[in-house]
Amino acid sequence: MTDKRHPMSAKMAPHIAFLGAGNMASAMISGLIAEGFSPNQLRASDPSEAALARLQEYGLTRLGTTPDEIFEGADLTVAAVKPQIIPSALASIKGQLGPDSALLSIAAGIPIASLQSHVGPDVSVIRCMPNTPAMIGLGASALFAADTVSASQRSLAEQVTNAAGTTVWVASEALLDAVTAVSGSGPAYFFALIEAIARAGTELGLDEDISMALTIQTALGAAALAQQSGEGVATLRENVTSPGGTTEQALQSLQTSQFDAVVAEAVRQCAARARTLGEEFG
Repeated sequence: MTDKRHPMSAKMAPHIAFLGAGNMASAMISGLIAEGFSPNQLRASDPSEAALARLQEYGLTRLGTTPDEIFEGADLTVAAVKPQIIPSALASIKGQLGPDSALLSIAAGIPIASLQSHVGPDVSVIRCMPNTPAMIGLGASALFAADTVSASQRSLAEQVTNAAGTTVWVASEALLDAVTAVSGSGPAYFFALIEAIARAGTELGLDEDISMALTIQTALGAAALAQQSGEGVATLRENVTSPGGTTEQALQSLQTSQFDAVVAEAVRQCAARARTLGEEFG
């Protein structure tokens, strides 16, 4: 009988183990099951019994509050824990990761060299920078793989992140700092903009709930239109902006306040902080 965990059969029935069962891991697991993965292919370890109970609802049975034997034979281990506990978490499973296994880390700021030092030289390492909309299946994730990662391991890692949204690959690990600044921290920029627009609406007399509902739906509609339209966002903006009209007046006010420069500086500051944190973790 062929062992399903053997690399020869990994394409048919890969086994994925999650180190951590928080919201992000739960979203990936539910997405994988929705895409056809069997709960028997998925496992997880987390100190929280409540977190594991949520996964039981998806049909997972190989669960534990300690990582004992959970990660043995897994084709891919997803490290879904906070950066500050990565060293101890990976140390607890190091002996279970074989030379044919891969590690996908979604811990922000931990460089591949540091991850490799915790799991040993035989484990292939992939870094991921996701964002919080992944918790509802609308995430944007960027991946970077070390040279030792095989095509099948890359494909499996991409399946995991695609289960929670959209995935892109970047050409160098350093670019993950730019990803952090654009999409990793990006949701907070849009939340701040939503807050500001809704607040301005209430100052103009709208009911607070109505102003927020209109603002959120407008943000949702604009994003969906940008994604689905064949036109670029600049063209879409121009389509809304009639010469001498209300939108033009608003955009001119933003330009006077150096809107583009303010946003660009915020993104640059975020990327710089990401680099600093990476150096500290490294």
